[in-house]
This record gives sequence, structure tokens and C-alpha cells, in this order.
Amino acid sequence: MMLAIYACDPASSKGRRHPEQPPTERTEYQRDRDRIIHSTAFRRLVYKTQVFLNHEGDLFRTRLTHSLEVAQVGRSIARALGLNEDLVEAIALAHDLGHTPFGHAGQNALHDCVREFGGFEHNLQSLRVVDQLEERYPQFNGLNLSFETREGILKHCSLSNAQWLEEIEPGGVGSRFIHRTQPSLEAQLCNQADEIAYNAHDVDDGVRSGLLSMKQLESVSILGQLIQSVLSDHPKLGNEKSNRRLLYEVNRRLLGEQIQDVIQTTQARLKEEEPRSVDAVRRAKPLIQFSPDMQAKSTELKNFLMHNLYRHQKVAQTMVEAKKIIKKLFNAYLTNPAEMQADFASRAIEASRHENVQATKFRVVADYIAGMTDRFASKEHERLIGSKIPS
Repeated sequence: MMLAIYACDPASSKGRRHPEQPPTERTEYQRDRDRIIHSTAFRRLVYKTQVFLNHEGDLFRTRLTHSLEVAQVGRSIARALGLNEDLVEAIALAHDLGHTPFGHAGQNALHDCVREFGGFEHNLQSLRVVDQLEERYPQFNGLNLSFETREGILKHCSLSNAQWLEEIEPGGVGSRFIHRTQPSLEAQLCNQADEIAYNAHDVDDGVRSGLLSMKQLESVSILGQLIQSVLSDHPKLGNEKSNRRLLYEVNRRLLGEQIQDVIQTTQARLKEEEPRSVDAVRRAKPLIQFSPDMQAKSTELKNFLMHNLYRHQKVAQTMVEAKKIIKKLFNAYLTNPAEMQADFASRAIEASRHENVQATKFRVVADYIAGMTDRFASKEHERLIGSKIPS
């Protein structure tokens, strides 16, 4: 497919931090995607929480299935806009590599543990995974991904962390947060695809779990309209004992409407802005977004999910326990680093030679815990503390 003039061309990539010979049978972004898929961190996503913990059911989304759904949505939109599908896929597959076990509860707990040493940001941790923590190649640490993929992975970044990144990599991926410019359209698209995917699959998982009902969904404007539309086209679905077919069709249409809205809105903004290069995109206002009407509907849906699913008593109670597990593990490893796997234990011992001993040691422990799956964290808690997470 011919790329649009404002798309990222792998032949014009800003390159990698460690120079390598260009690939012969694939593009630079295809190489990035392949390295991500073969990484240890990517495989671990299958046992990392999206909303429901791993032991709560085999059919709920995990960080891995979420990342695959983001990649699918992203590629569909990229194709319509003439963007680089391989770059979109690479960013989508890597965007959650830095997430902790137990979802946002784990992230918040880990942030509390290292707050005085810069805190914990899962987007920055995803970059840390691909830049440093993966150990696969003899020439360098990390996956040595292209600038454009790394730029897309770093979706959010605090100013202080951006300034720190700028010190070690002038003009690098932290620069845009300082100068308030935009990332590539492919990176912007992955941000939007992330929102589209989790809006839809959290509705599905919420109903599957029994924490949300179809009756509740009807109170959300876009879902209520879609339910009525589906029942108008397929009246028999209203008489079925199971809501599965109705819910699947509502979700399918929800995805379709949001995707189509992003495509049409972005096409209009591109026509208005007329960017003639990737650099022009970076200097422009954000170009890939919902229309105001769809954004209002999406915000309403997110608020509904926040109040009725993410803050549901059952979910909240489990997450309170999960936060306790993270904090107890952190303190246990900090007190006795030898309890960590050998390579991390060695790094913690090496930390005593750094000028800022505490900060370095805290970060090693945070890296170790952030890389855990839900079930490994639970097993470690049982081994070190002597109790299991309630099921």
C-alpha cells in the first residue's frame, strides 16, 4: 500500500540508539514488531491483569489480548488513512509492556513505594523495558527499537522525567513533552485505538462477569442506541435467555461506529491542516481524535465504566488486596535482595556502588516487581509472606 505523505516511512526513520545494519527482507518497523513479539515482556502480558485478575476467569481480557485488539483496531484505521500499519502494530503491541501485575492497583502501589525517587509511570516503564531491561542481544541491552516506535510507546510522561530523558538522549523521545509538540500520526492513532479497544472490551468483560447488566448498559446513550438498533434488526435476540449474541453485536457496532468516526474526523482535519511531512504533523495540533459528539459519548461511557465496573465493590476489594501484595513484596525484596532472581539480586548489590544507593536499589526492586505476572506475584507473596490473594 502506498503511504500518505504525512505517514512514517521506515526508509526515513530517525534510527536506533545503537546503529545496526538495515534488515534485508523486512522494514525497520517490521523488525521492531518482530522483536517485540519475541520479547519476554510480551509473553508475560498473557498473565497480567486488564480489569479482572488472572485467577478470576480464563475468558476475561488480559494485557496481551488487549494489546492484540489495539493492534487490530489501529491497523484498520491506519489502512484507511494511508498510515504505516507496521509501525502502528509495533507501538500497539508494546504500549503496555511496562504494566505491573494487578493492573492499575499494582501501578499505584509501586508508585507509592518509589515516590521519593521519581515515582512509577507505566509508559516510562514500557520504554525502560525495550531500552534496557530486555536482555537478548550481545551488542546492547533492550530491543534497540527505532525512534518512531519508542516515541509511540511513551504515550505520557511527566515533565521531570522528560527532562531526565532529554539529558541522556538530547532531542530524543522525551523532547516533545518539553517543547509541547505532537508525536507521529501512527503514535496518535495508537492512543485513540487504545481507548476504542478498552471501551468495548471492558463492556463485554463487565457483562460476562455479572457485574454489569444489559439493563444498565441501556442507560449509556451510545449503548442504549445500539441495543435498540440491534433489536430492531434482530428482534429474536430480545427473547433469548442469554445476552451473548446481543452483546457481541452491540460491541461489534460500537467498535465500528468509533472507528468510522475517527477515520472521518481525521480525514477532515488532515484536509484542513494539510501536513506535508511527519515533521509538519509534529508541529500541528493533535489530528487523530473523535468528533466532539463521539468524544462526549466516549466520555460518558468511560464514566459509566468507572463508577459501575472499575469501582465496583468486588473489583475494588480485590484491588485493595493486590496493592497490599505489591507493597509487602517491595519491602521484602528491599530488606533481602537475595530473595529476587539472581540477575536482579546482583543489580541490587551493585547498587551499593552508586552515588545514590537508595534510588538505584529502589528502582531495581521496582523493575523486578513490574515485570511479574499476576500469578508469579501471588506465588511470591505466598512464599515470602505466607498468604494467598483472596479469590
